[in-house]
Amino acid sequence: MAKYVGKRLVYMVVVFFVISFIMYMLYNLIPGDPAAIELQTIRDEISADDYEEMYQQVRDRLGLDDPIVIRYFRWLGLYPSVEGKMDGVFQGNLGYSTMYKDDVVNIIAAPLQNTLFLNIFATIIALAITIPLGIFCAVKKNSRFDQAVQVFTIVGYSIPIYIIGLVFIFFLAVKFHVFPVGGVKSSGAEYTGFAAVKDRLYYMALPLIVTTFANLGSMTRYVRAAMIDALSMDYIRTARAKGLKEKVVIYSHAWRNALLPVVTVIIGWFLRIFSGSVVVENTFSFLGMGALNVTGLKQSDYELVLAIQLFYTIISLVGILITDISYGLIDPRVRVDK
Repeated sequence: MAKYVGKRLVYMVVVFFVISFIMYMLYNLIPGDPAAIELQTIRDEISADDYEEMYQQVRDRLGLDDPIVIRYFRWLGLYPSVEGKMDGVFQGNLGYSTMYKDDVVNIIAAPLQNTLFLNIFATIIALAITIPLGIFCAVKKNSRFDQAVQVFTIVGYSIPIYIIGLVFIFFLAVKFHVFPVGGVKSSGAEYTGFAAVKDRLYYMALPLIVTTFANLGSMTRYVRAAMIDALSMDYIRTARAKGLKEKVVIYSHAWRNALLPVVTVIIGWFLRIFSGSVVVENTFSFLGMGALNVTGLKQSDYELVLAIQLFYTIISLVGILITDISYGLIDPRVRVDK
């Protein structure tokens, strides 16, 4: 397993460089001039000759006339900057936001925290509901309860997440005023301690409910299908024939073997939640990475967008690695020793 994990880490590094280079190249092919954007505010205040001189100075400082490969490695911090020092992504410098007039690392700190908080809680709550529900439906296959759950999950799986968001906004925010329509915290409030946490959870409740509800259907169906397949195996009949308790048969034998396909889906589903949060965050005006990404694209703030896309790339690569390692931890038959 150690050799296998080491090999997967090497693959991750290679894939990271390939994907990050493609992203960097694509964003640099988009029409636009960072030097002109930086000097836009003083364009009308100076003469044409002074503007041209300052314009060229900015291009030289940013290294915009260098080949794209050099600029890429400079962006990562693997090639010296114009000043002769390593100052890139690997050194913690994610670039400068032309929209917010600040370093990107300072801008994404709060949205990143909000996105992680929202998605991790949504995943924990959804798994706490779907895993027991899926197991129970598999054990009680074709019962009235199972049929009702199947209808519910099909409907939930079929409705787009933005429609679900609008429905919950109408009932819980507009009609009954249970939760606010959007935002991250109370406007103008300066809460501290527990009051600040309570206020934050109050504003996060509706996006959390929508994110969780939108993902209940698919995960419940996956768990149910995996458990039904496991319960139909010969070793389950053998375990029951030996007189083992039904709980032992279900949780120690069937569920252990059903975990392999479920873990794959759970991790992939967790990664999709991050992409799905783009819709949720924009629907509820929730300041997260998804909403910030859309705003950056609208404002052509490409260094900000690149940093966010880099975050999604790393999340995906780590998720794939965890999936591969989980195979060996759950099922010894797939452990690799060569």
